[in-house]
This record gives sequence, structure tokens and C-alpha cells, in this order.
Amino acid sequence: MLQQKKSQLSGRQKAAIFLVSLGSDVSSEIFKHLREDEIEQLTFEIARLDKVEPEDRDKVLMEFQELMMAQEFIATGGIDYAREVLERALGTQKAIDIVNRLTSSLQVRPFDFIRRTDPSHLLNFIQGEHPQTIALILAYLDPQKAAT
Repeated sequence: MLQQKKSQLSGRQKAAIFLVSLGSDVSSEIFKHLREDEIEQLTFEIARLDKVEPEDRDKVLMEFQELMMAQEFIATGGIDYAREVLERALGTQKAIDIVNRLTSSLQVRPFDFIRRTDPSHLLNFIQGEHPQTIALILAYLDPQKAAT
């Protein structure tokens, strides 16, 4: 399929393989919960996929399962509990890798709520602010949204 190994696949490529593996019925239900730009990006990645090799599909599905297990353990018993259970099930290094991936994806980026705000509402909110404050806020926006 791709000349890249699992560790080299981008998140979008993994998501595309995952969605293809789920089938069109389930994937279409997932798309209903995504933003239009996310749908476009994933559709682009799906279109770029050649034939998905069974071993690539299995690796992506296994990674998804591992992340879901880790997330469940974290929710029920915290990060230390998750690490301990994963170490027993998968070994120390694999557990560390999964927990690190999961915790980095759970971290909130500063001003993340601003990215989801409508630009016209944001404009009304920052109109009377100092130029430095406006510059700081615009720096955290997506370039297209900041330009509007």
C-alpha cells in the first residue's frame, strides 16, 4: 500500500485507513460528527490510498485498540493505573509509547477555544483591545481564519 511503516504514517493517513476498514456505513456516521474541513482532509487521504494491505490495516486497527484501552484505563484509574495495566499486558516500552501518545493528544493547546470561535464574533470581542493583545490572539488562529 504505502511505502511507509505504521510509525511513519501521518495521523490523517491512519484515520483514512481506519475509516476504510470500518466500511462506508460506519464511516458515514462518523463523518456526520466532523467539521467540513476535517471531512475534506480525510476524504483527500482516502482518495490517495491505493489498496490497503491487510498488515497495514491490522497495524492501524491494533494501534486504535491500544489507544482506546489506554484511554479507558486512564478514565477509570488514572495515568498510573493505565501504565501499570498496559505494562502487564504489552510490556514496558509499548506501554510507555502508548501512554505518551495518549497524554500528548490529551493536552489542551493554549487558546484552543478561539480556534472554534466564529471570526465575526471574535472581531467584536477584540476590537477595542491593544494591538499586542490582538496580535497574540491572531497568532493562535488558523491563518485562513486570522485573515478574515
